[in-house]
Amino acid sequence: MPIISAALRTLNARRLSQIAHFRKYPSETQAAVLSGLLHKARETEWGKKHGYDSISGEKDFRSRVSVQTYEDFIPWVERLKKGESDILWPGRIRWFAKSSGTTSARSKFIPVTKESLEDCHYRGSRDCLAIYAENYPSTRIFPGKALILGGSHRISSNGGHALIGDLSAILIENTPAWFNIVRTPKKEIVLLEDFEKKLELITKSTVNENVTSLSGVPSWFLTLIKYILNYTGRSNLADVWPNLEVFFHGGISFTPYRGLYRELIRSEKMHYMETYNASEGFFGIQDDPSSPDLLLMLDYGIYYEFIPADRVHSPSPPVFSIGEVEKGVNYAIVISANSGLWRYMIGDTVIFTSLNPHKFRISGRTCHYINAFGEEVIVDNADKALDHACRATGAIISDYTAGPVFMGASSKGTHEWLIEFEKEPSDLKKFTEALDENLKNINSDYEAKRFRDINLVMPIVRPLPRGSFNAWLKSKNKLGGQNKVPRLSNNREYIEEMYIVAGITGSA
Repeated sequence: MPIISAALRTLNARRLSQIAHFRKYPSETQAAVLSGLLHKARETEWGKKHGYDSISGEKDFRSRVSVQTYEDFIPWVERLKKGESDILWPGRIRWFAKSSGTTSARSKFIPVTKESLEDCHYRGSRDCLAIYAENYPSTRIFPGKALILGGSHRISSNGGHALIGDLSAILIENTPAWFNIVRTPKKEIVLLEDFEKKLELITKSTVNENVTSLSGVPSWFLTLIKYILNYTGRSNLADVWPNLEVFFHGGISFTPYRGLYRELIRSEKMHYMETYNASEGFFGIQDDPSSPDLLLMLDYGIYYEFIPADRVHSPSPPVFSIGEVEKGVNYAIVISANSGLWRYMIGDTVIFTSLNPHKFRISGRTCHYINAFGEEVIVDNADKALDHACRATGAIISDYTAGPVFMGASSKGTHEWLIEFEKEPSDLKKFTEALDENLKNINSDYEAKRFRDINLVMPIVRPLPRGSFNAWLKSKNKLGGQNKVPRLSNNREYIEEMYIVAGITGSA
């Protein structure tokens, strides 16, 4: 007997038809999005400065507006936070997402407009449900509760004009009242700033609910799942919530965590659906359960451009529209959006795996890679190589970070990997060799630098005590929410800090 109501099926069918349209006509869809954005913002201060009322198309837009970084936008954002109107987008902007895309001391405050909430972030959430229901027509998630693990928010100190918080908290704060019927726990609990207190209260208020879906960042949900299992004395989350069937996840790669989730949620009906919802916008949804690739969502009020990642720091890097990209190239994303960001380079990189329709993998960040010796190792390489090493040795990883060990007067360079294992490898030496060998297979630059140990020698893998990464994040006041461990770095800053937190003496 079908569970989903006829009304819901009708709404989903209409939206799925719209998605099918932009899959078929990507360039036309994006041209229309850009035209709408320019028209909407033509009377803003930014729009007048760049002559938005006379821009004739995509090429004209590129010639009028240069690619922007967050540093370029800081003066404009500061004015918005003080309550000024019609600056980057029509009207006054109250909400700002505090970006945790990096763990550097400097925070980014991304404008969140009414349009970006409704036409981008909330539309993305609704599309996830529509696509999931299409893929699994017998789903029973809708009569149950959705457990969403978000961040916290607070009113800023600059006169009370701006409200600042994690994107997830902003989304929860602004959802309509009816959503409280299907969400658990209460909003007051979800938005607590004290993450450890939040774990306790979420657990006590949800263990007896009919939870059918989870939504959040994989690393932080693992912490909650372990807390719940310890509280209930169970070893399988499916015993706590027997009707649980899907985890909508995003924020970080799921690859290192997949094995651990399968151990903690032992259920044949459990599904995993990846999303790409950043502070700057909702970008992608996994629409095919058999493939981890994400469908680029082209009608959310975001106009996309792409710069080859290896040319980002060039004086005049080439910029490509959706109709000009190629498969297999590592691109930095540039967006113009209904949040008031214009030709803004968000810092993430993607690789297209299909152009009909446009599907991609998140490959990393423009600032998170190791290239100390010309090896160009990106996060996508690291995740794949670690997954291979885990499968070869029966290991399960909780978290990791890696960085270079620089050459000395009498020593060669290498990479050092600090890994917190949920399950230790059967043979650490074999794990290290499998990691190294797979990196060679998938990255020719790394392979060349490792040839006969001329430039790089075998990497160092150093297991860390459990809880080390959470302790490091806590020391940075970044425990919980959407904060993430930096996977790769071109220096040893994170590694040396982890040494202190984990109580490791000496260095590589």
